Amino acid sequence: MKVKYTGQAGFIVEFGGKTLVIDPFISANPNMSEKLKVEDIKCDYVLLTHGHQDHVLDAEQIAKQNKAKIISNYEIVSYYGQKGIEGHPMNHGGEWKFDFGTVKFVNAVHSSVLPDGTYAGNSGGFVIYNDEKCFYHAGDTALTMDMKLIPMTCPKLDFAILPIGDNFTMGYKDAVIAAEFIECDKIIGCHFDTFDAITIDHEDAKETFSKRQKELILMGLGQEIEM
Repeated sequence: MKVKYTGQAGFIVEFGGKTLVIDPFISANPNMSEKLKVEDIKCDYVLLTHGHQDHVLDAEQIAKQNKAKIISNYEIVSYYGQKGIEGHPMNHGGEWKFDFGTVKFVNAVHSSVLPDGTYAGNSGGFVIYNDEKCFYHAGDTALTMDMKLIPMTCPKLDFAILPIGDNFTMGYKDAVIAAEFIECDKIIGCHFDTFDAITIDHEDAKETFSKRQKELILMGLGQEIEM
């Protein structure tokens, strides 16, 4: 499977023969919009962890231009449904089998409201798996004991995407504890360096993970890797 970092918490993932766009925030990120044009993105599904602008900014355009289905909580799917976009609503603890694999919507500890002030339900994360791979996108979250439920209720994770920027989410010192809770050794960091409040020390972050026998991958904007 291929994983492409589109900035902030955004990724494009090729999984189970389909292309998934997660939390797209591209057009307002000048460092990313120079590398990737929203109108050029092709996908089958758009997954949204919560309603904040830095996670949903380009969701409507991407979904409409691809006739892609939005996967998110009930409130967010209903919001985009009023805009003529098909979606599949979920809520915490539930899972559904799609044509690319199974998605489980898990807890996150974070606020959530859509850019126009519409109530966006509760924030969440996604565990996505099929017979070959399993990964976790935590969305925006604090460190929470609920993460310990993931290895109890889901297949073993091949990798996880965790926020590490601090201030608005957990920082990397908490994220390495999260990696232990979810029993995952390979972590892709997100939600860092987009603006001053979430700028991190890359070397210290990597060393913090290395000391716990974990690998922290810090992808460059637009970088694509094979997992």
